[in-house]
Amino acid sequence: MLRPVAREQLQNVSSGDEARYRERSLWLDGITAPLTPRPALSGDLDCDVAIVGAGFTGLWTAYYLKRAQPDLRVAVLEAEIAGYGPSGRNGGWVSSGIAASPRAYERKSDRAAVVRATRETFNTVDEIGEVAEREGIECGYLKAGMLTVATTAPQEQRLSDSVRASHEVGMGADDLWLLGPAETEELAAINRVRLASYTPHAARIDPARLVRGLAETCERNGVQIYERTRALDAGPGAVHCEAGTVRAEIVLRATEAYTSTLQGTSRNYLPLYSLMIATEPLPDEAWEQFRWSDGLLIGDRHHLFFYAQRTWDGRIAIGGRGAPYRLGRPVDERNERNDEVRTRLETALRWNFPIAADVPITHHWGGPLAVPRDWSMSISYDRKAGFGYAGGYVGHGVVAANISGRTLSDLALGRDTELVTLPWVGHRSRKWEPEPLRYLASTAIVRTLGSADRAEDRRGKRAWRTFVTSPFMPPQ
Repeated sequence: MLRPVAREQLQNVSSGDEARYRERSLWLDGITAPLTPRPALSGDLDCDVAIVGAGFTGLWTAYYLKRAQPDLRVAVLEAEIAGYGPSGRNGGWVSSGIAASPRAYERKSDRAAVVRATRETFNTVDEIGEVAEREGIECGYLKAGMLTVATTAPQEQRLSDSVRASHEVGMGADDLWLLGPAETEELAAINRVRLASYTPHAARIDPARLVRGLAETCERNGVQIYERTRALDAGPGAVHCEAGTVRAEIVLRATEAYTSTLQGTSRNYLPLYSLMIATEPLPDEAWEQFRWSDGLLIGDRHHLFFYAQRTWDGRIAIGGRGAPYRLGRPVDERNERNDEVRTRLETALRWNFPIAADVPITHHWGGPLAVPRDWSMSISYDRKAGFGYAGGYVGHGVVAANISGRTLSDLALGRDTELVTLPWVGHRSRKWEPEPLRYLASTAIVRTLGSADRAEDRRGKRAWRTFVTSPFMPPQ
């Protein structure tokens, strides 16, 4: 059973550190145990596999490595605490669909490979739930599907186009289908719906409980996790940290958006911030009135879309894109809150979910996600050098990270599996333009799409200004 945080348990933790970690998200604030950092690396270390990053990618990789080969000496190095980054802050969507532009993959692969990749995301939604159950990780996992709504004519067109495109890359009629307003009303009483889509391949989680539980599971299996251990650079054979050097035959980088802070990789991704707010818990009668099925994920088709979940403790947690980073500090805690985005999210909350019209907001937070130049994730492993990495999930990280963890494990162990043949394995994206051009691109994306949304909501017609951002967006 999920329990509210017990504040009396925090007395042995530094109040400053504890507050800083809990302020990162609703989810981290709700962890029942103290967020006490594990011991840091205190000198040089030798192991078989060194993994940089104790988020979902790093921990899933460690988990599957140890399940496949229990005698491996696996060390995970984390700059803060497990789940400090986006893994402990995201929307809690275990959602299917590839973290990529199909067109980008098809240029070096083929449509059949993209279809296989799409089907693997369906399997992964179930895999995450099965691991949580097997390992006793209480993270509120509930598979009830995902509803996407369109409330204007331009959104309706985009939704229809996206469903058609999804069917072309592997989603069948039983995997994703369109709903009219009356059918949508049976799932949730959202205002002004013109059209909606539904897929059963999605589940809700509390991401911090999942990532923290996964870290504990890895430790039980013999993985060493060093927290407050910042990697300065990672390459074949070694990870150089402030406190010492970790030498390993296999080195895996699992730093997602934080890759931008490592030496030599600052332009691999565009750090794009996604922000969230959460309400206080709603009474049971409000949920009955609104008919929002427990576990159902809900999003819309604005350009700067929202994504929402009904949390395990009865809140609405809703998030969206729209916060640019600061020039010179692309990954910084000061980027994680933005009054303009908070206002937009509150407007979306009150507008779409009338049961929350007067419900107070208790939390506001955010975090960076990694956007490759072609908006397509990649998994890479050089067997000769013993070095690999994964990332570039563009906001689909919960499912993509599990796939990456299983795939990196198979690649590192030399296992010839279906996973290692999927189109993101070996995919290469070119680097982003140098600053300030990357910053200008980020700002243009956010401002132009936000302006287009306001124009479409006001006039009910497509805003063609979005073509301004097309050079920076996924290949069509």
